[in-house]
Amino acid sequence: MTMALTAGSGPFSERSAGTFNFDKAVLKPHTLYLEGSPRRVRVFFGGECVADSRSVKLLHETGHLPVYYFPEEDMRMDLLEPTDHATHCPFKGDASYWSVRVGDRVAENAVWGYPEPLEDCPPISGLIAFYWRAMDAWFEEDEEVFIHPRDPYHRVDVLDSSRHVRITVGGEVVAESERPKILFETSLPPRYYLPPEDVRMDLLTPTDKRTGCPYKGTAYYWTVEAGGQSTEDVVWSYPEPITAAEKIRDHLCFFNEKVDIEVDGEPQERPETQWS
Repeated sequence: MTMALTAGSGPFSERSAGTFNFDKAVLKPHTLYLEGSPRRVRVFFGGECVADSRSVKLLHETGHLPVYYFPEEDMRMDLLEPTDHATHCPFKGDASYWSVRVGDRVAENAVWGYPEPLEDCPPISGLIAFYWRAMDAWFEEDEEVFIHPRDPYHRVDVLDSSRHVRITVGGEVVAESERPKILFETSLPPRYYLPPEDVRMDLLTPTDKRTGCPYKGTAYYWTVEAGGQSTEDVVWSYPEPITAAEKIRDHLCFFNEKVDIEVDGEPQERPETQWS
């Protein structure tokens, strides 16, 4: 999972971590921000390209991940079947739905739009959105994207460091390194990725848990048995990261929220968030 403008501790979220030069109370309690994207975006289902747009819009909404909205002319409307399903959003209005049918496969109520959005809503009439997981594959340009769109305001930087990182679980040292890769990601605490040679691998047991991140790839997890306790899925690694996160390949990271971390001898506070 990830966070940016309107989620987590982003500037327009309810838990904004920064400070404005005006009273934030003047902002609406629920923010909607629609913008164009320069990326070509394609959506596939049942072997068919259901949407292909060079004019896609990205909607940011308080507490939600960004959502792609496609112009109707960039949709395969012949593959969409209108349904009787409807929902109401107090910030956008009444949504109409379509199912996607390709051969014998049907994704029911997987597509929605707001034909008459509320006056305060950005101009989303004539635009259509998909439930991400209802489709088979998404591409930005020619690169497949997983989980959700990549937010243009979400940044990931991986920096080489010589800081001394020491990690303990239940009072027992499980990792110690002076060559971490520190990953700085928008709205998240720094993550310390350590080479496996600096981790007590004998205390780690691999698990079946997997998570996906559009900015890093697929994470694999381990449970730690240390300090007389078992801490499940507290360590992860990206054995095949996307190109932008190549520097963390095969390094291991511990949840700041569940272990004790010292950096240059200073204990780090455990953050409230739990995202990889």
